[in-house]
Amino acid sequence: MNILGKLTWQAIPFDQPIPLIAGAAVIVVVIAVLMWVTVKGHWPYLWHEWITTVDHKRIGIMYCGLALLMLLRGFIDALMMRSQQALAYGAPGYLPPEHYDQIFSAHGTIMILFAAMPFMIGLINFAVPLQLGIRDVAFPTFNSVSFWLTATGALLINLSLVIGEFARTGWLPFPPLSELRYSPGVGVDYYLWAVQISGVGTLITGVNFVTTILKTRAPGMTYLRMPMFCWTSLAACLLIVAAFPVLTATLAMLTLDRYAGFHFFTNEAGGNAMMFTNLIWAWGHPEVYILVLPAFGIFSEVVSTFSNKALFGYRSMVAATLFICIVSFLVWLHHFFTMGAGGNVNAAFGIATSIIAVGTGVKMYNWLFTMYAGRIRFATPMLWSIGFMVTFITGGMTGVLLGVPPVNFLLHNSLFLVAHFHHVIISGVLFAAFAGMIYWFPKAFGFRLHEGWGKASFWLAFIGFYVTFVPMYAAGFLGMTRRLQHYDVPAWHIWMLISGFGVLILLAGAACQVTQLVVSVRHREELRDTTGDPWNARSLEWSTPSPPPVFDFAVMPRIECLDAYWRMKQRALELGRLRDEPDYRDIEMPRNSPTGFVCAFFATIMGFSMIWHIWWLVAVGFIGAFATFVVFAWRDIPEYVIPAAEVARIDRANRDARGQALEASLAQAE
Repeated sequence: MNILGKLTWQAIPFDQPIPLIAGAAVIVVVIAVLMWVTVKGHWPYLWHEWITTVDHKRIGIMYCGLALLMLLRGFIDALMMRSQQALAYGAPGYLPPEHYDQIFSAHGTIMILFAAMPFMIGLINFAVPLQLGIRDVAFPTFNSVSFWLTATGALLINLSLVIGEFARTGWLPFPPLSELRYSPGVGVDYYLWAVQISGVGTLITGVNFVTTILKTRAPGMTYLRMPMFCWTSLAACLLIVAAFPVLTATLAMLTLDRYAGFHFFTNEAGGNAMMFTNLIWAWGHPEVYILVLPAFGIFSEVVSTFSNKALFGYRSMVAATLFICIVSFLVWLHHFFTMGAGGNVNAAFGIATSIIAVGTGVKMYNWLFTMYAGRIRFATPMLWSIGFMVTFITGGMTGVLLGVPPVNFLLHNSLFLVAHFHHVIISGVLFAAFAGMIYWFPKAFGFRLHEGWGKASFWLAFIGFYVTFVPMYAAGFLGMTRRLQHYDVPAWHIWMLISGFGVLILLAGAACQVTQLVVSVRHREELRDTTGDPWNARSLEWSTPSPPPVFDFAVMPRIECLDAYWRMKQRALELGRLRDEPDYRDIEMPRNSPTGFVCAFFATIMGFSMIWHIWWLVAVGFIGAFATFVVFAWRDIPEYVIPAAEVARIDRANRDARGQALEASLAQAE
């Protein structure tokens, strides 16, 4: 019996230069970074300030950092796919079929579950507690556990690049292709354990933020005084709590099929592969709205701020958010109209698919009416928001088209479907992620991002998006199906060439974003935010210093209306001075905890060992993770105290800066 289970030297792809070179490059970069951190002596700082932190703001920043890394990885996969299809007309191209299949499977999995999801959750982590006027989330240590479990899933997927293989099934592992008979390698196992472990972290996040938003708001902040981003985050987290157990159960059944000879999804042994399709889409379609709803909240904040107006139709926006939250569970079957459910069932789900667009339509009109007669500032976050509105409306129209069952029969599984999906997800989620990142960046780091490079990035991304995906609509109409490693139809080739050129424009946009970050860091003193409110915004997070202290608020704010911070500023302008200095008191805050990191360490060991059938190491990982939680449960000192004098020192510095800004505003008004 091999002590390392199925793991042998054959697992390293020595015969495939692309993954070998890519893996070697990543390993070299990681080793270089670790050596640099060691030489500079940064380990104590990283351990105490980031790795073991339970501060929601830092956890949110780490989520966004992970998302940007995974976005880069997923974009590299996209570059390879588009270039392969541009070159593979009547030729094999440069990617062998088995490698190409892994690339499109990894691309979808990474982009949805390890780029888009962490980006949205990161922005929720950072902004929502600040907007609620509270000091942290309901369960700070579990928040850390959630992040590190998500990082574990991302690590496992990237390990598959150089140790073994990834799934060749697509981003959803449909049986019978994912069953052991047809996928005997470890690729599907990498998928299962990466998604299961990260899914547990996501579910904990959902529970954490539902509890936080419902139970820990600032005094006076009723539900209808919450910022719109809090509402959309609540709806998304309710969907997580309802939908992710479905994903967990579905993948658990597939795992039992592969590992223990069960037959949940094997038709010839009494199972039913269609059950997997129903279950995975019962999670998969709400998952789309788990991503899009927080994005809608981001656009609401940005449009209101940069239009210098209160959000139009606030209550109707709340109603539309909850409407989408509920109806998103009633449309999953439109993903398999072609699988014989029957005319009546298809008609019901086709109607539901069209009806859910009403909620989004309400939001679109409210954003437009917010902008109407407003003093619009075309800063970079606003450009991303306007680009979203234009793009999402056209993408939504193609979605309504696909929601008509007879049309779906013709276009199902074609590149038209791929173009539609990217049309709404990239504009609805990625545009929001960039808008939110630029919008809250000065709050997180104390300086703004460079506007010139940001606008260049937007225009290249906006143009590159259309050049990349509009040709796919045309190719889909001409009958080109998705996931083709090569093809021989002349009519498709020109569209693939144009699409490949579009990806190069997107690459230039990504380069501008990297440049924007580098330039902004170098010129951070010129871009410094001294007042904590660089955008003249309306919600509570902008009442804190930039970056906010660990305790967020020196004194818990008392909320009297919607847009509470805007009302505070107006009152200060009316009085000609800031409110009186508050009575500062000691503040208790949760201690940092290594629980999340240590638990994820053992989860990584356990997941990797399950993939390769190293059973003794599985036991070690399980015992280690269990022991970690036992130690955490028996901790003696869960909190520490920040003295009132330290609180006063930090808040007085912020008050001085805001007082100077107020005097400047009053002088300008005179």
